[in-house]
Amino acid sequence: MKIIATDKAPAAIGPYSQAYIVNGFLFTSGQIPLDPASGTIVGTKIAEQAEQSCRNIGAILEAAGLDFSKVVKTVCFLADMSDFAAFNAVYEKYFVSKPARSCVAVKTLPKNVLCEIEAVAAAD
Repeated sequence: MKIIATDKAPAAIGPYSQAYIVNGFLFTSGQIPLDPASGTIVGTKIAEQAEQSCRNIGAILEAAGLDFSKVVKTVCFLADMSDFAAFNAVYEKYFVSKPARSCVAVKTLPKNVLCEIEAVAAAD
């Protein structure tokens, strides 16, 4: 197992790692729309927050020597399913290889953000 950590994505705000590579796969922790430099939430609308969440995933992928084309599965959490279309409009700009995905609405996300994204990528 190899821990992946980068200062280009938000530091863990709890007892977890940004990502691990295990058996040829990268597993990221969920990424919310935090600015990695300031630790503040980016944006108040779903599109702005989705952009930052995707950028954070991208920074972790880069730290592992990967890119979005290697992502095979994502799990996306939305605070409100009425944001689904706007979230997808941002998501599809990054995840162009169309990985398998689950997208669910949840009652509350950390720091009351509007979205969170986690990813699994092929790391071989």
